[in-house]
Amino acid sequence: MKRYRPAEEEIKVLMAAALGKVPADLVVKNARPVNVFTGEVLPDMAVCVKDKWIAYVGTDASESIGPETRVIDAAGKVLAPGFIDGHTHLACLFTPAEFIRHAAPGGTTTVVSETMEAYPVGGLEGVLDVMASFAHQPIKIFGTAPAMASTSRAAAGVDAADLEKILDLDDVLGLGESYWQAVLQEPNVFVPEMVETAGRGKTLEGHSAGARGRKLCAYLAAGISSCHEPIKAEEVLERIRLGMHVMIREGSIRRDLAEIAKIMELGIDTRRMILCTDGISPGDLLEKGYMEYVVQKAIDSGFDPVTAIQMATLNVAEHFRIDGIVGGIAPGKCADMVLLPALETISPEMVISNGQVIAENRTLLVEPRLHRYTAGSRRTIHVSEPVSPDLFAIVCDAGKEKTEVRVIEMISDLVSKERHLPVSVHEGRINADPGADLLKVSAVDRAKNPGKVFTGLIRGFGLKNGALAASSAWDTSDIIAVGASDQDMAGAVNRVCKLQGGAVLCVDGSVVEEIPMPVLGIISDLPMEELARRQAAMNRTLAELGCPFADPLLSLVSMTGAAIPFFRICEEGLVNFKTGETAGIFVDENDRRL
Repeated sequence: MKRYRPAEEEIKVLMAAALGKVPADLVVKNARPVNVFTGEVLPDMAVCVKDKWIAYVGTDASESIGPETRVIDAAGKVLAPGFIDGHTHLACLFTPAEFIRHAAPGGTTTVVSETMEAYPVGGLEGVLDVMASFAHQPIKIFGTAPAMASTSRAAAGVDAADLEKILDLDDVLGLGESYWQAVLQEPNVFVPEMVETAGRGKTLEGHSAGARGRKLCAYLAAGISSCHEPIKAEEVLERIRLGMHVMIREGSIRRDLAEIAKIMELGIDTRRMILCTDGISPGDLLEKGYMEYVVQKAIDSGFDPVTAIQMATLNVAEHFRIDGIVGGIAPGKCADMVLLPALETISPEMVISNGQVIAENRTLLVEPRLHRYTAGSRRTIHVSEPVSPDLFAIVCDAGKEKTEVRVIEMISDLVSKERHLPVSVHEGRINADPGADLLKVSAVDRAKNPGKVFTGLIRGFGLKNGALAASSAWDTSDIIAVGASDQDMAGAVNRVCKLQGGAVLCVDGSVVEEIPMPVLGIISDLPMEELARRQAAMNRTLAELGCPFADPLLSLVSMTGAAIPFFRICEEGLVNFKTGETAGIFVDENDRRL
């Protein structure tokens, strides 16, 4: 954290500015600052800034104003600390520069992002490249190291030497989310990572969806300090009582604030409650905004306005042990502030980050830095081209007319379960049957064991025709594809490979929609508006083809993830989280179990 703290000479100048011996660079006067330390809104105060640091907070700034000082008259408006998102995923879909263009004008001045998406496809260099893209921006973007709980054994865990190098970075605040089932099932993989991280004084981020009682306690005994997965007030309460910081999601994957706000009826202390997004789609970012939307939603859901602001500022900073530099308006901290028209109205009129006015009236005044990604990050798909439709064949014993298979059954857009079904065999092969809502789903390794593939069957995705493929499959180095025909699956996967990453919808042999993601196969170079347009177009076309989900691409890429219950797929086979076992498609052949 050294580069985020003032150096020795800066501290001396800052002290002089606090005493009025040298003029401030920026003064905000006649403000009503939200004091998140005491829960007060103070009247008629001034905040003096020197370089990027707050030097003075008090009632009289006259001695700090010189001929070059920029003076902003807040005219009695509310001055809040800059908002912090404590858990999101910026290593996917859009670049940090595009994100900042749309998030910073709403008052977000600090972000903590996972980097797990980069590691299985880009290794150490991929994570370092992503972290470099976060650096030297108008706002602060921190990262967490990948823990790599994965459905794929080839992608599980992080090399110890790689983890040390990642944790050496000042910008890395801890170990990213590690799924509780994986930690309890494979402590020899994950506990060493946790010990290494905790030994450096950094946090261990959690993912405890569905854990309770003894299992939750066993998970917390490893040192896990937070969780963003509770969806009900009672789940939040159980975790807070056990000492966790609970992050309440209001983003594009889940919106839990309104339900969790019921916890206010219990009158408990909220200082271990944090607001976060857990990721946002281009469309939602453009339409709703970012953390300003989340804070406003918290207020609208019944949280006291000061409490809501605390949950997006000081509470987050304290959890990550960065409250010495961010999270409140006080001397010695970064000058990150948001000017609001009223306490209950989270509509920023001005945003100050690192002592600089970076946005006014929702207009960004400072251009984000465009990062030049490495050549290695732009070439992470190593599948031999072109793949043949035969790659997706499910071959059965000759002479059989029917056989029993394991099927992934979608019971919601994200949750799946294992189902056993009898299926017909045609000339020694099992085909997709879109009329019966039975499609093929394949995971093709693109980085660790390029070309290794497993194909299964899925019910509930709804496609009547075509195939969708994407290189951004969660927690693995796979391209994931779902389709009604082997030919369209091959066409979609081949186009993804040609693009060096992306999402492609192929119908009757033609590409009809695509979103290129050439950086690590997970990040697009496109402007946010174009990304939103393409994603909306893909969703519309998939809906016309019969897919019932609001975000089919999310439903697809999460199919490899080790985070969501409970039956998933990777290049090694079908994975059951309840047992930790990986199996083949045929129920009656024990030798197919892997």
